[in-house]
Amino acid sequence: MFNFLQAEQVENLIVPDSVQKARFAEAVQRMTDVEFVKDIWSDMLQWLVWTGIKMVISLVIFYAARWVLHKLLKLVDVFMTRREVEVSLHSFIMTAVKVLGYVLIVLIIVSILGFNSSSFLAVLASMGLAIGMALSGTLQNFAGGVMILILRPYRVGDFIEAQGVSGTVASISLFNTVVLTGDKKTIYIPNNTISTSIINNYSTSTTRRCSWKVSVAYGDDYDQIREAMLSIIKRDGRALADPAPYIRIDALADSAVVIEARAWVKNEDYWGLYDDVTEAFYKELPQHGANFPFPQLDVHLTKE
Repeated sequence: MFNFLQAEQVENLIVPDSVQKARFAEAVQRMTDVEFVKDIWSDMLQWLVWTGIKMVISLVIFYAARWVLHKLLKLVDVFMTRREVEVSLHSFIMTAVKVLGYVLIVLIIVSILGFNSSSFLAVLASMGLAIGMALSGTLQNFAGGVMILILRPYRVGDFIEAQGVSGTVASISLFNTVVLTGDKKTIYIPNNTISTSIINNYSTSTTRRCSWKVSVAYGDDYDQIREAMLSIIKRDGRALADPAPYIRIDALADSAVVIEARAWVKNEDYWGLYDDVTEAFYKELPQHGANFPFPQLDVHLTKE
């Protein structure tokens, strides 16, 4: 049965020369028919005229829509400038509005020209899916950057600690955050990583607390040492009076008594106060009876 059908199909494909000549003659006769040629030219002329009209309409709409988009971008720019929006977020929103505007213009023109816009959108969606799969890590960083720019857990100029890095935020882009450390290292942290981690922002508060721990020997005069430490902190002048500096015994360690001093200070004065008071403790406390002990171990030998 299968062989019979296959043979019949082959016979249908083989057209005799007489039939081919007849078909060719019919085609030549139709091409020389005046009415047929007139119909073809009439249809072609109508198509050209209508296509030309649609092209003109599309060009007018394109330039008019681009002018409207340009005005809209100016309004958005002025609005965000007055609101003092973050520079990186400002740039991102402007770019997003511009891209979405041009995509909308293209869709309108495609519809006017008679193309199927749904097919066009399907092609764009498939291209977006393929690009998204290829750049999944980059897109995650992009999403993290958008969340950082919207939620703003930190800003440019803030001193933060995240991902084991401490430093000042130099810039925030859509893909990474640039942190400048105290020793002038430039660290690039991916936004996807930093947006999902714990961020310690030291710049959100106007004040910070300095803390010092000093170890003195057992038997030293604690009251005298405490008064000396309090005097050194107050003499510096950068410690705030409210909350007042506070000194207490923190621990009774194996080889020393640990005294802790705390003082509140403005953010910008933190490291200056901390370094200067630490140096003053080392230089002046021995003059007030403080002995800084070394770790020691008592060894008892027995003779049998």
